[in-house]
Amino acid sequence: MDGVFTMQLVTNRKYLKMNLTTKFSTFMLVLFLLPSCVSKKQLLEAQDMLAQSKMDLEKCGNVVDDYAARLETCNGQRDDLTAKLSASETELKLRNEQMGDLRSQIDDMRRQRDAQQTTVSDLTVLTKSANDNIKNTLSQLESKDKYLRYLQNAKTESDSINLALAVNLKGVLAQGIADNDVNIQVDKTVVFINLSDKMLYRSGSSDINSQAMGVLGKIAKIIQSKPGLEVMIEGYTDNKPIARPGIQDNWDLSVKRATSVVRVLQKNFGVDPNRLIAAGRGEYNALASNDDELGRSANRRTRIIIMPKLNEFYDLLDPEKANAGIE
Repeated sequence: MDGVFTMQLVTNRKYLKMNLTTKFSTFMLVLFLLPSCVSKKQLLEAQDMLAQSKMDLEKCGNVVDDYAARLETCNGQRDDLTAKLSASETELKLRNEQMGDLRSQIDDMRRQRDAQQTTVSDLTVLTKSANDNIKNTLSQLESKDKYLRYLQNAKTESDSINLALAVNLKGVLAQGIADNDVNIQVDKTVVFINLSDKMLYRSGSSDINSQAMGVLGKIAKIIQSKPGLEVMIEGYTDNKPIARPGIQDNWDLSVKRATSVVRVLQKNFGVDPNRLIAAGRGEYNALASNDDELGRSANRRTRIIIMPKLNEFYDLLDPEKANAGIE
């Protein structure tokens, strides 16, 4: 809009100049063509009019230039004000966001204050109740301390039994068996014996081979020397699918292998079947990746777990039964 107005001023100025120039040219032409028809007085008047027109034109040009300069100044001021307004709007938006954040923080603080007041109120009630129970609590500490000592002694005894059991197993099984075919570990309250499938079974089946009989016989002898322990046999496979007569899948194979070991321990070596548990884990709970033969070989295993009987373990956690043995 301002640019249109400026162009209009310039156009008007050009129009005035052209108009006066045209009149002057016409006047001079008439003066030249009709010198005898124009009196000296009329010539002077025409010259005065021309001079006045030039002066008027010059004044108009100055006025136009002045307004054009003012307009340019106004445009510059307008641009500055527009920029300042945009900056002010941006700053206002930022301030509003900061105020919103502060309001959220104030709300959070108020909620925390209310929660703390509720907590203090609850603590007051709990403190009164706790004061009423302090005497009873102190009177129970002595018996609880005895109970804890009993549990600690039981754990120490269990750890000693497991350590001795593991040492005996390693000593008995070390002869004639490759290290990668048997692995014995003690973990908390149990002893783990990991046996490779190639040492125990015929390939792809649950039938026990002749080499395994000697190994299982040695393990059975150790098991029978600890009648207070239970024995769980877990079968594991790799993730390669299997479908053979009498074997549906890896779940089936792992269970059948565990059951075969249980039968040998019971029937061939006289282990009490009430102490034996058979379980199949299939291809899951793998020790290594099944992407290569080395990993698959590690995953094809049978694990024998020797552990305390569950009912005796639970008796340790029962204060009444445990306290019966405390003197």
